[in-house]
Amino acid sequence: MRTHQDWIAEAAKVVLPTRPFVGGGFVDAGTATFENRNPATGALLAEVADAGAEGVDRAVRAARAAFDSGAWSRAGVAFRRERMLRFADLLADHAAELAVLDSLDMGKRVVDAHELDLPFSVNLFRYYAEAIDKINDEVAPTPPGTLGLVRRVPLGVVGAVVPWNYPVDMLAWKVAPAMATGNSVVLKPAEQSPSSALRIAELAAEAGIPDGVLNVVPGLGETTGRALGLHPDVDVLAFTGSTEVGAYFLQYAGQSNLKQIWLECGGKSPHVVFADAEDLAATAKQTAFGIWFNQGAVCSAHSRVLVQREVHEEFVSLVAAEAAAYAPGDPLDPAAGMGAIVSPEQTDRIMQFVDEARTSGARLVTGGGRLTRDGSDCYVQPTVFDGVDPASTLAREEVFGPVLAITPFDTEDEAVTLANDTAYGLAASVATSNLGRAHRLAERIHAGTVTVNGVDAFSAWTPFGGFKGSGFGRDLSLHALDKYVGLKTVWINH
Repeated sequence: MRTHQDWIAEAAKVVLPTRPFVGGGFVDAGTATFENRNPATGALLAEVADAGAEGVDRAVRAARAAFDSGAWSRAGVAFRRERMLRFADLLADHAAELAVLDSLDMGKRVVDAHELDLPFSVNLFRYYAEAIDKINDEVAPTPPGTLGLVRRVPLGVVGAVVPWNYPVDMLAWKVAPAMATGNSVVLKPAEQSPSSALRIAELAAEAGIPDGVLNVVPGLGETTGRALGLHPDVDVLAFTGSTEVGAYFLQYAGQSNLKQIWLECGGKSPHVVFADAEDLAATAKQTAFGIWFNQGAVCSAHSRVLVQREVHEEFVSLVAAEAAAYAPGDPLDPAAGMGAIVSPEQTDRIMQFVDEARTSGARLVTGGGRLTRDGSDCYVQPTVFDGVDPASTLAREEVFGPVLAITPFDTEDEAVTLANDTAYGLAASVATSNLGRAHRLAERIHAGTVTVNGVDAFSAWTPFGGFKGSGFGRDLSLHALDKYVGLKTVWINH
């Protein structure tokens, strides 16, 4: 187990890439740059190139040339499988380096990046590598003298735009299935966390992935992200981020070439706790993890807890007692309960929610403070508000921070109504020992994933995505492959 000093030493060794990776190597960009700062200290890490429209066009042309060449898109399944497995091995070999890059960029605990994010991402690349030779075409029932084939073909150039909260994970969720199906990719990482994506592209080249199959263009959303969304030679764009920005990509598709858009957007996930929950203390621990892990920067964070009135007061006390385990600290320190918030702007936004909740009549149970350490004030205490009005801002809008809203309820029907009273539909959880109730709630709550007696369960084998304002399409599982292939009918008269 690495110590705090070990991680500090690891961080001192890393070199942060700053230029776009296009066509198999780093390339020079224009003069536009943006600052990459460490939110844990405020220190400037690097000036990173903003690829902009010109850089995006260069990357798309490289991706198209790679696709048209057939070096990857028409390569044998054994070739692609071998290269992707080698790619996964290199990610595992460089796990510590990549974990440090994410921690420095966006403030997450380095141990979480190293022990959770990287292993999951490595295994996801391996999972899709092993799926390559199991993507089968079909033979349709057609009249005698004819043969009808239904083929699954790669779409071409995939644009991928990923957020800052899980830089390596979100890259893997998009890039692995897109590459497995034979596409070329142009990835735009969040401007707050560009480093690991650029380094991973370099590792892809080292793994023998042909030039132009994976390109990375750092930049701002309004420049580089917009250019990728509008580019007429991008065939499909996969996005994870806020619902507001997701709507822009739908507009960009309509303004350009009607490219397919797949969105995994925001959430305001409910955790419904019934009085018959088998272990209330264990449920409180799950609640704490569901809102305070990764500083609350999780699209499916269970930020609304609905608690049956019979156990309401006890449950609030149990959750509040868990806050001490999530005390913010140096993200490079394994003993820290949480890391830093990604930026001063995001910290300001979180504190606006806290201030509004204070004045709305909700009761502050614990936390609510902004902390300063190592020259940075991008730290927020784990926070609990009780008695939150379901119509209030805190109950309805995504905070993307460590702030929990608790609301009591009386009946099962009331719980379902409250759970579904949201613009989102990404995830939900239910705590109950009643099997019938578990099935009823799982059926009635409108969310892409409903976890019973746990929070935010997901795996490589199960699809992840939402309904309503949380978007459409699914990441993970074999179903994710559907986003990156088109169905082509081949009809032969013989």
